[in-house]
Amino acid sequence: MNVVEIDKLTKRYGSHRALDDLSLCVPYGTIFGFLGPNGAGKTTTLRILVGLLRASDGRANVLGLDAWKDSTKVCARVGYLPGDVRFPQHLTGAAFLDFCNDMRGGGATSEIGRLRERFDLNLERKIREYSRGMKQKLGLMQAMMHKPELLILDEPTTALDPLVQQTLYDELRAVVGDGRTVLFSSHTLAEVEALCDRVAIIRAGKLIEDTTIDALKSRALRRVEIRLKRGTELKTNSAPTGLDNLTLNSTLATATWRGDVEPLLKWLLEVGVVDVMIGAPDLEDLFTAYYRER
Repeated sequence: MNVVEIDKLTKRYGSHRALDDLSLCVPYGTIFGFLGPNGAGKTTTLRILVGLLRASDGRANVLGLDAWKDSTKVCARVGYLPGDVRFPQHLTGAAFLDFCNDMRGGGATSEIGRLRERFDLNLERKIREYSRGMKQKLGLMQAMMHKPELLILDEPTTALDPLVQQTLYDELRAVVGDGRTVLFSSHTLAEVEALCDRVAIIRAGKLIEDTTIDALKSRALRRVEIRLKRGTELKTNSAPTGLDNLTLNSTLATATWRGDVEPLLKWLLEVGVVDVMIGAPDLEDLFTAYYRER
């Protein structure tokens, strides 16, 4: 069973389609990345899932409930961080979290204390005095403090410094370790690659990929540098399928490789090399190709 099920979801604003027949499933107990350039439709999708927007067509179920008709029940079981989070500026951070705790029926006091230590946030200051990064920490705390079954986070690392980002990554891994689920949007490849089990790529309101990170890596290019012994002739006609863009400058050859590296290594042993460097799969090129308008 899936925690989120989206079927042919469409959202129209006049003649513009922000979402266009989007179908997607998010399995329980995973960190699921929702990736795409700005304006792709990520925020629109997440707002529909928490009942802030009504779809023009299609179906969106969250935790077995209709995201629009049962939005109150959905919100009771979900933690949500919007991309443009707003706060009552006159309250302190502590007063705001206490208000959220009371609205949810209480029981989150100890978790608030733990998250305050983890994110190193002064809750005694007025929110109007907070920096953008501090407000982002507060938004994350309100989304996480009641230990929801599903965390829906829209660009969660915005304005966070690298150390706090790592803290957040650890917290999200712990959420999944506890059997719960994380769905977060991003346009940053590095955090999706570091965290996610699966990733969906959306562009112009359409789903263009839904797969595992490992499957993407198997299709991504690797950079290859080969140092040859002097006098060695590189016979390109014997090169294995997957070796492309091969150039030779004296004893240094450069190329790109796609797929499992075993055939490449076997061929290199036959060629006779002094040294070889095979880079990690370059997902950046792959995602750039997805984002580029055709």
